[in-house]
Amino acid sequence: YSSQDTSPFANYVMHPFWNWLVKFLPRKLAPNLMTLSGFLCLVLNCLLLAYFDPDLRASSADFPEYPAVPRAMWLVSALLNFASHTLDGMDGKQARRTGTSSPVGEMFDHGLDSWATLFFPMCVYSVFGRGVYGGHEVRVYYLYLAIMGQFVLSHWEKYVTGMFFLPWAYDLSQVSLVSVYAFTFAVGDSFWQTFAFGTWTYTDLVILSCYIGFWILCVPLTLYNVYSAYANKTGRHNTLSAAMTPLLSPAILLVFSALWVHFSPNQIIFHYPRLFYAAFGTVFSNITCRLIVSQMSSTKCQAFNLLTAIYSAVSLAVFLLSPTFQQELAVLIGLLAVCVLLHVHYGCNVVNQMLDHFKLRAFVIESPQKKSK
Repeated sequence: YSSQDTSPFANYVMHPFWNWLVKFLPRKLAPNLMTLSGFLCLVLNCLLLAYFDPDLRASSADFPEYPAVPRAMWLVSALLNFASHTLDGMDGKQARRTGTSSPVGEMFDHGLDSWATLFFPMCVYSVFGRGVYGGHEVRVYYLYLAIMGQFVLSHWEKYVTGMFFLPWAYDLSQVSLVSVYAFTFAVGDSFWQTFAFGTWTYTDLVILSCYIGFWILCVPLTLYNVYSAYANKTGRHNTLSAAMTPLLSPAILLVFSALWVHFSPNQIIFHYPRLFYAAFGTVFSNITCRLIVSQMSSTKCQAFNLLTAIYSAVSLAVFLLSPTFQQELAVLIGLLAVCVLLHVHYGCNVVNQMLDHFKLRAFVIESPQKKSK
């Protein structure tokens, strides 16, 4: 595992904090258990907010008929997001501290991180809500593209160069999310239902910051690092087609998801944005996990996979057949269920095969005597 983290915030704030905190953990605590626990904190936060705010309108001044999210929930969100980020930051340090670093941990950590990109925007969406001062459903979809794009480009960069350059924006975004939740608990969600300055809303500023992070910080640095690898003859793939193969599935997903967003006969994203984002984000996570496996094992990445094919076929069928609203909703729910089941099945199989190969256990640190037996 080769990585570089050049972020000043990470190196001078977060890493010293995690290095101090990890010393208090018991040495028998398995790093993979920390990784899973952090991910489940994020999932729990998303489920709680979906329960209190299923339509993403509870915080919007345009929809006073929807009950507000309980104010204490924002404190819970801050604590859960803080716990998720902290556990995610300490799992690798715990692995090195206990001498249990392995490719299984890398796959487990980064695989769950790829799915976490679905939950972060969906949770913070509840803070601002929909409406005049909130986030437009299609704009949030393109926000997802920027966030997920940063993630997949980072792993494509490692696939090509052999070095994982950690994005600067990640730790800053996590601390910002915790701060937003805590601030909302302190002052109430009505604070965000105003213009920040001029005609710019707070939602506009959040979306703009993500676009800046992607187009100004992520894309140019990734392209520069890839160019440098080939200029220095350290690139891992000899041909351009081999290097570009991992980007084909994300591109196909982008095309067909955009087709569904803009040409849905019933504008399904406006009625059930959570379901739409969840289906799209799960397929993205599966694509990224396959890329992670390829770059870890130095094998050729698949240009196309089953989940991408299913999603593309469904979105094309919706476009061509123009189903009724109830039919399209049923198709979306069915697609989400199938994608989640297939993605979990894929992830469990990959991790179990790696555990068998390395003779490890996922959530237990075995003593040297037991491991030798």
